[in-house]
Amino acid sequence: YQRRVHGDYISIRKFARLMEPAKPRIANLQETEKLLSDMKIPFYTIRHPPVFTVAEMLEKCKSEKGPLTFCKNLFIVNKKNNEYILIVALHDTEVDLKMLRAPLGAGSRDLKFGEEEMLSKMLMAAKGAVNPFALANDKENKVKVIVDKKMYEAKTLSFHPMQNDALTEISVEDFKKFLKEIGKTETIIDFVQIKKDFKEKEESGKATAAKTKSGKEKKEKKKEEKKGAGEDKKHEAGIEYKKAEDWPMWYQQVLKKAEMIEYCTDISGCYVLRPWSYSIWEKLQAELDGHFKRHGVENAYFPMFVSKSALEKEKNHIEGFKAEVAWVTKSGDKDLPDPLAIRPTSETIMYPYYAKWIHSHRDLPLKLNQWTNIVRWEFKDPTPFIRTREFLWQEGHTAHATLVEADKMVQDMLEVYKKVYEELLAVPMIKGKKTEEEKFPGALYTTSIETVLPTNGRGVQAATSHNLGQNFSKIFDIIFENEKCEKELAWQTSWGFTTRSIGIMILMHGDDKGVVIPPRVAPIQVVMVPIFYKPGEREKVLGKLDEFDKILKALNIRTKIDDRTIYTPGWKFNYWELKGVPIRIEIGMKDYEAGVISVARRDTGEKKLVKWDEVGKAIPALLEQIQGDMLERARKGMKDAIVNVKNWEQFMTAINLRKSCMTPWCQSTECEVKVKIKSKEESKEQAKVDPSILTGSVKTLNMPFNADPIESGDKCFACGKPAVCNALWGRSYQLHHHQPKT
Repeated sequence: YQRRVHGDYISIRKFARLMEPAKPRIANLQETEKLLSDMKIPFYTIRHPPVFTVAEMLEKCKSEKGPLTFCKNLFIVNKKNNEYILIVALHDTEVDLKMLRAPLGAGSRDLKFGEEEMLSKMLMAAKGAVNPFALANDKENKVKVIVDKKMYEAKTLSFHPMQNDALTEISVEDFKKFLKEIGKTETIIDFVQIKKDFKEKEESGKATAAKTKSGKEKKEKKKEEKKGAGEDKKHEAGIEYKKAEDWPMWYQQVLKKAEMIEYCTDISGCYVLRPWSYSIWEKLQAELDGHFKRHGVENAYFPMFVSKSALEKEKNHIEGFKAEVAWVTKSGDKDLPDPLAIRPTSETIMYPYYAKWIHSHRDLPLKLNQWTNIVRWEFKDPTPFIRTREFLWQEGHTAHATLVEADKMVQDMLEVYKKVYEELLAVPMIKGKKTEEEKFPGALYTTSIETVLPTNGRGVQAATSHNLGQNFSKIFDIIFENEKCEKELAWQTSWGFTTRSIGIMILMHGDDKGVVIPPRVAPIQVVMVPIFYKPGEREKVLGKLDEFDKILKALNIRTKIDDRTIYTPGWKFNYWELKGVPIRIEIGMKDYEAGVISVARRDTGEKKLVKWDEVGKAIPALLEQIQGDMLERARKGMKDAIVNVKNWEQFMTAINLRKSCMTPWCQSTECEVKVKIKSKEESKEQAKVDPSILTGSVKTLNMPFNADPIESGDKCFACGKPAVCNALWGRSYQLHHHQPKT
C-alpha cells in the first residue's frame, strides 16, 4: 500500500509518521540532561532567575566552580538560499548580519532574524532560550550550524538547556561530540577576521568611488552611496523588535536608541538619565510643584543618611524595606562606629524634626515636600524607570490636627497625581484603596492610582498616597497641644511620585517605530526638516522655516530646525519618529512654490498640507488634538485589557490571555495570599503546555473607588464567601514607593 507524496511513492506507514505532529526530542532541562547522559557527555548545571538578555545572564548566572564561558545563540534566515542558520558564539563576539553577507553568499536584504514561530517549528525552542542543544530537535536536518572560532579556544562552554532559568556547562570537546552525535557538521567562522575583511572592503569601495573620473558616473555613484548610507543609518537607528511580540527587548532598545538613558555597565540596576528623558522629568516636576504650592505645601530638603536606631524605630515600616537598604560602613579605610543607611524613604529621617517643630495646634498643618533621589538595593530584574536601584522622586509629608484633615490631604494628592498622569502623560488612571496585604508598611491605609497596559495586561502602580494615622507620631513623639490645652498625637500623611512615570508613558504609548511622547511633556514639540538638493534651494526653505520657528516659539511651542547636511531627510524622519516628537514639518521646493508645508503626526502617521498663513493656528490646535487623542486611545486600550469575571475559572482564563480582572471579593487577607500562591502554581503548570503564557503571582492592584457596588448574593470569585467589594487584580510591576510587607 503506497501513497504518492511530492512525486514519490512511499509506504502508508511512513506517510502516517510524516503526518504525526512533531514531537521534540528534548523540551526542558531534565530531557537535555538525559540526552547528554545517554551520549556519555559529562555536564554541570546551575539554576538562576530567568534571563532574557546577555547583560542579565552576566549579572545573574554565577557558578561556585568559578567563571563561566557564556555563549549567545542567534537564529537567522538566509532568504536567498532558503537556509535556516543557528549561530553559536561567545557572548562578547560582535555578530553583525551585514558582515555575514559575503561569507554566506547573501544579498543586502537576504539575512534576517528568524521569526519566533519558525524558531519554535524548526528547533522547538522558545525565544530567550535559544541554544545548540535544541539542534537535537532538527529531525529533518534543515538548520545549518555556524560556530565562532574563538569558542574552540575555550575549555568549557555554557548554554541554556531549553529553558532560560538554567545554564548547562560542557567541555569544548564534548560540544564537538554532541554535534557529531546528532549528525551536524559545523561551519567555523572567524568573526574577528570577517569584521576586518568587511572594513577593508568598505574602505576599498570608498577609494574606488573617489577615483571615478566620469562626471555622470561620479554623480550616480554618489547618489547610490548616499542612499545606501541613509538606509544603513536608518537600520541602525530603527527598532528591531516588535512591541507586541517581544516587548521587554523592544522596551530596552527603545530607551537606548531614543537616547532616553545610558546603561551603567559597572553598576547593575543604575542608569544615566539623558537630557531627552530628564527634560520630561523637569516638566512633570514643574507641574507637580505648582499643584503642591496651591495646596499649601512647601519644599525642603533633609539629609540622605539615617542612623540605624532611627530607621528601626518603626518595626513594621523597616521590615518592608529591610532587604533593600544600602549601608555606609566605612569612611576611607576606617569602619564607622555606627553604620548609616542611605534613605530607602524618608519618614524616619524627617519625623524627629517634626517633633521639634510641632508643639501647638497653631503649628499645624505642617506640609513639606522634598525632591530627591532614593536608593533601594535588593531586587530582581532591574528595568529602567520601572525598577532601579536609584531613582528620582518627590515625597510629601504632612502633619494635621485631625483625621478628617489628613483624609482630605490623602485624596487631594491622589487627585493631583491622577491629573498629572492623564493631562500631561495621557495615561488613564484608576484611583482606589490598597488592601491590608498591599498597603504601605506602618500606614493606617494606602490609596493608589493604577493603570493596565494593553500590550500585556500587566498592572502598573503609578503613585501612592498614604494616611499614616498616628502610628509615626506615637513613635517619634509628634505631639501638639489642642485648643483645649490637651495633648494629642498628630495625624500624618505621605505621598510620592517617581521617574517611573516616564517608563509608564513609554510602555503605554510607544510603538514599533520608537517612543511616542505626548505634546505637553515633549522636549521638542515640533521638528522642522528642510528638503533641498541645490544650494539655492537651501536658503529658500531654511529662510521660510526660520519664519515659522519664530511664529511658533512666540506661542511657547518648543521647536527645532534639523538643518544637518550629513543626513538625508529620510534618515531625519526616522530619527525624530524614534525619539517621539509629536509633529514633523517638512518643506521642499514644491511645497515652497505652492505656499504650503507638509505636517506629519507622530502618534498616527497622518500627513496633511497646511498653508503658510495658517501655521500659527493649525499647529497649536493639532498639538492639543494629539494630546487628547492619545489619552482616549489609552483609555480604550486599558478598558479592553480589564475583564469582569465572577469565578476562578474565568479569572485564570483571562489572566492567561494577558488581561487584568475585576472581581467580587471577600476582602480577606488569607484569601488574597491563597490567590497569589494558587495563580502562580497554575500558570506554571499551564506554561508547560503553552510557553506563551506568563507565569508569576496575581495580586490585587487596588479596590477602585468607582467600582460598581456589590450586588446581593455576589460571592467571592476565589473562596466563595460573601463578597464585600469589587477588586482589580493582575500581574504587576512592584513600585519603589510602596513595598508590600510580605
